[in-house]
Amino acid sequence: MIFTDLGPGASFYRALTPRWAYAAESGAGAAVAGGRFNRPGVEARYLALTPETALLEYQAESSLLPPATVVTFLVTALRIVDFTSGYDPEHWPEIWREVQCNWKEWAFLENVEPPTWIIGDLVREAGHPGILYRAVRDPLGTCLVLFPELAPTTGFTARAHDPDARLPKDGSSWKPH
Repeated sequence: MIFTDLGPGASFYRALTPRWAYAAESGAGAAVAGGRFNRPGVEARYLALTPETALLEYQAESSLLPPATVVTFLVTALRIVDFTSGYDPEHWPEIWREVQCNWKEWAFLENVEPPTWIIGDLVREAGHPGILYRAVRDPLGTCLVLFPELAPTTGFTARAHDPDARLPKDGSSWKPH
């Protein structure tokens, strides 16, 4: 594998559903159904190197961009798995060929465990705080997945940049009408 260090304070971006802007640093949303590198029940925080890539990833398969709150994160992390150069058999086990697979199709339509969930498990079990990889929606874009459960042992930080306290503090502004 190839590793890289991020930061101190490297800027990354996350597009959030506005209702959940008060929980910008949470990975709980991705834990509900799973994500590219996390199976259901495993928290993960998905970020992008640019706001544009964050919005494209957030838009997913939709033809229209839904409302979003974009937040800058300041990331400091050591020994991030760096897969931005893609698969090379000299550096990566065979399973890494599948990083760009349609994990949603495998998981939800074929009811098969996506190989990317196994990759995420392997990275977490090895104690690496996250994976840097090419965006699916923007092949020139870069994304980062971080596993919040590893923050205490790896010392990584990924804080929402909110110097004027503009993000909501709780979900009270989203009470049903």
